[in-house]
Amino acid sequence: MTSWQTVPMGELCSISSGKSDTKDAVPDGPYAFFDRSKSIKRSSRFLRDCEALIIPGEGAEFLPRHFVGKFDLHQRAYALFDFSPRLEVKFLYHYLHHVADYFPRVAVGATVKSLRLRHFEQLPVRLTDPAAQRRIVAILDEAFEGIATAKANAEKNLRNARELFASRVKSTFANPGDGWVECALGSVCEMYQPKTITGKDLVEDGPYPVYGANGVIGRFTAFNHEEAEVLVTCRGATCGSINISEPRSWVTGNAMVVRPLNGSLDKAFLEHLLRNGVDLSPAITGAAQPQITRTNLSPLMITFPTSVSEQRDLTASFDELQSAADSLYDVNARKLAALDELKKSLLHQAFSGAL
Repeated sequence: MTSWQTVPMGELCSISSGKSDTKDAVPDGPYAFFDRSKSIKRSSRFLRDCEALIIPGEGAEFLPRHFVGKFDLHQRAYALFDFSPRLEVKFLYHYLHHVADYFPRVAVGATVKSLRLRHFEQLPVRLTDPAAQRRIVAILDEAFEGIATAKANAEKNLRNARELFASRVKSTFANPGDGWVECALGSVCEMYQPKTITGKDLVEDGPYPVYGANGVIGRFTAFNHEEAEVLVTCRGATCGSINISEPRSWVTGNAMVVRPLNGSLDKAFLEHLLRNGVDLSPAITGAAQPQITRTNLSPLMITFPTSVSEQRDLTASFDELQSAADSLYDVNARKLAALDELKKSLLHQAFSGAL
């Protein structure tokens, strides 16, 4: 039976942070440059030429990268190198994923969590003999390769589910049939920004939802719209996104109400039209503080069938397609969650001696 022991990581390898800063990165440098981000930058110099595990020393996620070769290192990132003969490097790599909650738990700092050298040196590593380590690494590498392939396929299917729906709807608007008209949005819709309320006005258990720049942002004791309304986010990073409110809700000034005039447009159809049938980007101004105004939104040209009955038929077909896309999305989201759980289970078995 394989024996196990627990050893501080500082006894199994050398550990040090880098000396470079983010400004030292160059676009076409010959050497990999690791900092606190997930992306690998480039550098014109290298700090070490070896096999290493590299871990960011600040942030929200402290997962290791395995690298062999010449690399530069940020002063807020750490490299593990010069490994003991008692240790297989990939064994430690997998082990650090197994105990991924250790670093966030010991990291210091109120706003940006950061690690110190002692956190690495003191990390308890559950260790077995090198031959058993190699066997475990071989099992995990093969299993994780299969999991990675399955995850890539599921993630592709997630994207396809959303893109399929959007492309079908956009194709409908791009290829109008008989009885369709083209006109300015402002000629068939009124637009206005309602009175806003501040965060301190929100009530946790209020009876009515409050719509802001990112959909529902809280609850309130009153409502300013009796019916459902089509909303265009008119400020901030999500400027130009489309929502439709619940009946009896409060809509803030961060959203523009776009309401059909004289029964010319069905509201549910208008939501689809604004979401996938018109390019709102020409109405967005301001790089630092994006915004949409009624003046900019009103002249945008839209195309739609004059028959409200046809609009509702199209909306029903869009909703049916949306339901199918959502089902496909949910299936693949569950697959991704199951694959993550499988990976955790394999790591648990590996380091509890069950493999």
